[in-house]
Amino acid sequence: MLTNVFKKPLLVLLAVGLISIVAAAQDSSTNPPPPPDKGGWRGGPPDPAQRTQELTKKLNLTSDQQSKVQDIFKSEQSQMQGLRQDSSTSQDDRRAKMMEIRNNTNTQVRALLDADQQKKWDEIQAKRQEWGKKGRRGGNNSGDQGAPPPSQQ
Repeated sequence: MLTNVFKKPLLVLLAVGLISIVAAAQDSSTNPPPPPDKGGWRGGPPDPAQRTQELTKKLNLTSDQQSKVQDIFKSEQSQMQGLRQDSSTSQDDRRAKMMEIRNNTNTQVRALLDADQQKKWDEIQAKRQEWGKKGRRGGNNSGDQGAPPPSQQ
């Protein structure tokens, strides 16, 4: 008789546990977490429109320059996505190709700029390179290595 006293509560407890597990699984499949913010480096590659807007603020781009720069950034993004999905290429080869794409993008953008804008562009690029050297090698002990500078390639 003592065993019947424990069987019923145990079955109820198991049933409640099973129901909560199933409910949690259904909730996570019907309500997936929101996608990460793709606007910055931590959440993913920067959006071409956002990059163009940031560069417009820094370099005072004309509307014609903005259109061309955004097209260049879109092309870069497309090439990078294709490269990331290519599992047949070694990681070192992909990294080298990404550097080539980035350098090509930088050259194309710089060619669209006037002399004053090019000077500012060169300063931005120098700061990015300096940050990259310090950030990857841990050369900056100030603790300010959490995020890269604004994305202006």
